[in-house]
Amino acid sequence: MKRRDLLHRLVKSLGVIGFSSLPYGLSHLMMPRQVIAGQMHIPLPGAMSDYNKFTAACIGCGLCGEVCPPRCVKFYKNTEGAKANTPYIDPAERGCTLCGKCMTVCPTEALTETPVREVKMGIAQIDRVACYPWVDRGICGACVSICPLGDAAINFEFGNVYRPVVNTACVGCGLCVEVCPEPSLPIRIVDRSEPTVARHGMGVRRKVYQ
Repeated sequence: MKRRDLLHRLVKSLGVIGFSSLPYGLSHLMMPRQVIAGQMHIPLPGAMSDYNKFTAACIGCGLCGEVCPPRCVKFYKNTEGAKANTPYIDPAERGCTLCGKCMTVCPTEALTETPVREVKMGIAQIDRVACYPWVDRGICGACVSICPLGDAAINFEFGNVYRPVVNTACVGCGLCVEVCPEPSLPIRIVDRSEPTVARHGMGVRRKVYQ
């Protein structure tokens, strides 16, 4: 077989493979990010760490949602048992700006005024096999740029000005999740007992406050 014919067949084969994978790639990009990420409910800043105590203390007045400037506070429906009317944040839709107004307005002990850097809503976790800079698919840095706590919470890897690394000062506000451009959301807010780098093959990551 001539070299020209061989190269022609090789290019044709690669073209077929690439074309056949196109629908998968398009479906991945077009799929709503909430569907891929699943529920990611995190507590409000200053919330009681014991969820049962929180639901018992919260009277479902809705004031936290009314004063929230970014409107990130959502509420469980009446059909959801003990959680009914209690607030939560879904950072895949909108993260918390840590303004503290919800803590100030809360009439019960469900939310307590807490210094911003002492808030414990969770901690950001990065999946390095999906994050654009970590898989060399481009430069991003959206998560680093948006963080209200700056380098203390999330910064770039030492010696590499592109790959983000989460630090223990992260309080889990979720703004990094909101701005992440990858539909699969490789950065998520998890329980503070979890590592800041996703461990593959470990099953579903534990949800915060559920």
